[in-house]
Amino acid sequence: MNALLLTGATGFVGRNLLIRVARDRVPVLAPVRDREKLCRCLDEDGIARESVTPLPAEPSAWNAVRPSHAVLGAGVLFARSREEYFSTNVDWTLRVLRALPTECRTIVLSSQSAGGPTPDGHAARSEQDSDSPVTWYGESKLELERAIGSEFPDRPITILRPPMILGARDTATVPLFKMARGPVRMKPGLRRKEFSFLGVDDVVAAILAAFAFNERGPFYIGSDSPVFDNDLIRSAARAVGGKGITLPVPMPVVRLIAAVVDAVPSLRAATPSLTRDRAREIWPDRWVVDSSAFRRLSGWRPVVSLDDALLSACRYFQRT
Repeated sequence: MNALLLTGATGFVGRNLLIRVARDRVPVLAPVRDREKLCRCLDEDGIARESVTPLPAEPSAWNAVRPSHAVLGAGVLFARSREEYFSTNVDWTLRVLRALPTECRTIVLSSQSAGGPTPDGHAARSEQDSDSPVTWYGESKLELERAIGSEFPDRPITILRPPMILGARDTATVPLFKMARGPVRMKPGLRRKEFSFLGVDDVVAAILAAFAFNERGPFYIGSDSPVFDNDLIRSAARAVGGKGITLPVPMPVVRLIAAVVDAVPSLRAATPSLTRDRAREIWPDRWVVDSSAFRRLSGWRPVVSLDDALLSACRYFQRT
């Protein structure tokens, strides 16, 4: 690997990947909108600034960029409109791909959301199941995958679909920890819900493992065993020392809360996962994936437990 182009270098997975490749002294090219933020992240994570070259966010402004490898991990997780998701997750990512050398070995991070929840009657969603995203975010990721297949059929590109990712530098878990620290912890729905997850270090390991083969995918990657929503809440409470009780909230109430959150900008900013669009991922009871195909091809295996992933996330934010 003579150079790695990494989008999302100041985000959750991107920062953790940077820490990993910095050990091998791999030069990194990082398209960013905010260079000062990148420098702050590098300093905080103990990465030498000279090992990372910032690039303009817009690929048309790049000059003679020829990395041997690329990881496209940037994307909009929460937005107000379908157009916002598609503008970055599809249109901008395709411009990045067009700017890369045709021989550049590329990993594209999609999402379990592109496939949708586990089909009824199935233990887990696999690559053989029809895609059925339920949010604009999921639709944008699926559209990106299809556009890659159409426009770059012969490029060495592998698409990965991770589930919920947990670990250090994940800002999305902050509301969970705040709730887990309180006297009452709300669980959406009266029925228990089941999920796949991954610790961020396992996602980084999957990305690096995917460089070793040329199968396109998309491939699901996920934990050995799924977890229940109560497990997630209890684990978060253990991480922060919370002593409260968990209260199931009926779905009609959750839908009302989502409508209120969507209408109030300050609530939307504090809990973006509860907007009406993203809350559609709360309604299904199973978001479990089967990662056996990727494991068979790559030899990759997840090793980070739920407790370890959440404890790592909690300790990081307690330090910062």
